[in-house]
Amino acid sequence: MTVYEHLTLDEERALYGISHATVSNCLFDGPADGESALKETSDLVVSDCDFRLRYPFWHTHHATIERCTMTDTCRAALWYDEDISILNSKLNGIKAVRECKRVSISDSEIVSPEFGWFSQDLTLVHTSLTAEYAFLKTSKMKLSDFTLNGKYSFQYTEDVLIENSVLNTKDAFWHSKNVTVKDSIVRGEYLGWYSENLHLIRCKIIGTQPLCYAKGLVLEDCEMEETDLSFERSDVQATVRGEIVSVKNPMSGYVTADNIGEIIMDESANGSTCVITCTHQ
Repeated sequence: MTVYEHLTLDEERALYGISHATVSNCLFDGPADGESALKETSDLVVSDCDFRLRYPFWHTHHATIERCTMTDTCRAALWYDEDISILNSKLNGIKAVRECKRVSISDSEIVSPEFGWFSQDLTLVHTSLTAEYAFLKTSKMKLSDFTLNGKYSFQYTEDVLIENSVLNTKDAFWHSKNVTVKDSIVRGEYLGWYSENLHLIRCKIIGTQPLCYAKGLVLEDCEMEETDLSFERSDVQATVRGEIVSVKNPMSGYVTADNIGEIIMDESANGSTCVITCTHQ
């Protein structure tokens, strides 16, 4: 393998098209301000590098990126890539990971607005993400021991499994399909509206007006905190430990909780077949 190490590179397409190479302890920065340092590359091992310029990994195939830092000036770092493994790294530029396939990220920190869009087969383990818009229209995703701080996350996602995670978000899972969340905390407003086959297992759900206009919604052994106006116009099967602040106009299925502060069934609930049960009242 060709070795590139201890270099400072700022030219346009500095290492364009290289393959079967290692890149280590390099700095991508300088007055030339060149873009696309590793575009159209393959079979790389990249370690202990500092990326400060734009678009470093576009159309890259088969690469391991370890102990690297991408600063906030390293925007749109990974686009159109396949078979990428990122370990013990920091990704800090906007729009990282877009239209990629088979990307795994572990033991890393990410601060990247608009992260992970239009991708397939993403795996994130023991990783934190701060992103206003995360994972738009991404499919076949697995997240474990994952922490999210953001707003409009998982919109239009499909075939997602999330385990042992903390999601601090808003408007999460809108129009999502076939999402399962296990043993996690999901905090935010308007969770899961217009979702299809959203399945929450042993989760704590926190925030106003969750899980409305949903189809095939299932909650198993969950807790709900500060959750008023829940399940409006939804097809739901829910078993909840503790209290739900209020339930409004669910359309079918059942809602079972220890206590429900208020049950609202107004004229919009005409035709509802949902069975609502309070086990401790």
